[in-house]
Amino acid sequence: MRTKSQGVGTHFQKRTGISRIHRLGICGAVFLGLLSIHAYGGEKSSGEQRVQVAAYYFPNWHDETQPKVTHGEWEALKNAKPRFPGQPQPVVPLWGYQDEADPAVMAQKIDAAADHGVDAFIFDWYWRSGREAKGPFLEKALDEGYLKAPNRRRVKFALMWANQDLGPGSPGAINREVFDSFLDHIVKDYFSSDSYWTIDGRCYFSIYQLQTFIDGMGGVQQAREALDALRAKAVAAGLKGIYLNVIDYQIPANAKEVYKMLGVDSVTSYVWVHKIELKDFPKTDYTWEADAYYKYWDAHKDDYGVPYFPNVTKGWDPTPRVPATEPYNGKKYPNTPVLWDNSPKRFKAALEQARQRAEQLPVGQRVVTIYAWNEWTEGGYLEPDKLHKLASLKAIKSVFGIAGRGGNGK
Repeated sequence: MRTKSQGVGTHFQKRTGISRIHRLGICGAVFLGLLSIHAYGGEKSSGEQRVQVAAYYFPNWHDETQPKVTHGEWEALKNAKPRFPGQPQPVVPLWGYQDEADPAVMAQKIDAAADHGVDAFIFDWYWRSGREAKGPFLEKALDEGYLKAPNRRRVKFALMWANQDLGPGSPGAINREVFDSFLDHIVKDYFSSDSYWTIDGRCYFSIYQLQTFIDGMGGVQQAREALDALRAKAVAAGLKGIYLNVIDYQIPANAKEVYKMLGVDSVTSYVWVHKIELKDFPKTDYTWEADAYYKYWDAHKDDYGVPYFPNVTKGWDPTPRVPATEPYNGKKYPNTPVLWDNSPKRFKAALEQARQRAEQLPVGQRVVTIYAWNEWTEGGYLEPDKLHKLASLKAIKSVFGIAGRGGNGK
């Protein structure tokens, strides 16, 4: 995910103050091993105790990309060049350069996800607030692709409000009037869908930049009032309410208190690089980054007073978005170091670490988020490429199993 308007935003930033980071007997170990094989290694796994897998979906892979940028999306991927010896660029999608707004194309994605243990797509969702460009942005993949796919209920969907700056004149810090302007839309057109993802019976809704939201509302109390308006509209529509998640990209200094005031239900990450600096240029070892992230998670999992969903980052390589004329120096997004050797085997090991941690969470709220289903030009994608094909998806299935939904998800 990244800022779309006049160019590329600052998705990769260093975080000030962020660190870089009873024994069982033989019989007990054997028992737990068999239990793990049964619950996670088989064809189906269901029930509240199963860890759910939700993959972020970046919806900008269709024919009407707006606004057009000279180094964006499929064209950027096609034109990518190696920036250092051995860098595997350009990567080539196994399914080709598809139009995700085609329901048949989206149906293929849904089947592949469902067949390999992905329970939900969390769509990056945008709302423009500028004077000239107002309203919904990049909804075509969801409205024309996913929602019209006949098998959509095999994989649920949810929204992560990507409330970042969308270029000059469209700030991420919107006021209450702008916030209120899209509430009816998301409740009626999305939350009320029979395929919307719920946790604890409530509609999952995530906020990308919490501090940006608070700033736009004018403070924590005003932010709470705005969220309560959204909750009230959901209940008035016959829904059970909102399950509010926030991304740990912007964590308030007094996070636990703020989250309680806002009624936050859980926290998770979007991508590891938000928390763990890429230490080596031009490439940082994938397993080192994974271990550093999970050490960070272990140290902070009890800081917030709510469940902290662990994240797995499939990869990181935004160099396709670096203009060809720009030297590669690793100093500013998208010109950053890359994660190196994110093989399916190493990805599976990271999935195992995430699953073990998610199992510590309350029943019914055991979730792992994955970056990402299709962040092709940032190197984080589960969709098959010509090199590894379906190996990454097979890794998810082997670790988590699949939910007991079949056919059209009915």
